[in-house]
Amino acid sequence: MGILGSNGLWSFVWRYRSEDPMARHIIHYTGPINSSTCGNLISTCSRAIDKGADLLQLNIATMGGECSYGFTLYNYLRALPIAVHTHNLGTVESMRNILFLAGEHRTACHYSKFLFHPFHWTLHGSVDHSRMAEYAMSLDYDLRLYAEIVAERTEGASERLDVPRYLMASPRILGPDEAGLPDSRPAPESPGDVPDGAQGRTVRDLAPDRRNPP
Repeated sequence: MGILGSNGLWSFVWRYRSEDPMARHIIHYTGPINSSTCGNLISTCSRAIDKGADLLQLNIATMGGECSYGFTLYNYLRALPIAVHTHNLGTVESMRNILFLAGEHRTACHYSKFLFHPFHWTLHGSVDHSRMAEYAMSLDYDLRLYAEIVAERTEGASERLDVPRYLMASPRILGPDEAGLPDSRPAPESPGDVPDGAQGRTVRDLAPDRRNPP
């Protein structure tokens, strides 16, 4: 069953594969992170669980969005009572990296990328000194949360990502190999790991040169 959300930003595909021992619901997420898509994803996950899903697979291909809703979705997915897998269909950028890291099992297509770049605010109209100070505090706090999540979810990797530097001054793009895909795993673990026709490799940690995961 396919569901196309508002403004064509979302496409949800739920599919159960008979050879899969678990009821797997697949969600394709290609829109930005904002209040609308945040609510849509929460509602869709809740419906999937109500329908008996044992596992949610979130396929991601998008360019990021708002920090507050990105952290909200991360916390929501981590708190779900069922397994969550995330898959990079082509590009995972900015706050979408946080969403990607919510998955216990993480995969990426061979020709895909992960982008870390500086935060920014879009200002409308005039602002006073106190509001500018508030924006600065929010940026600093969001940067700290982002760095803590990446560090926690990539703990044990052979090299640590310098997330504060990427988010403040020097953007960084990682390919699947740099993100930690072992060369010995050239394909998904089962036909249900990624949609038909999408080749991927298993991501163990989003960190450079992760060649031999435990």
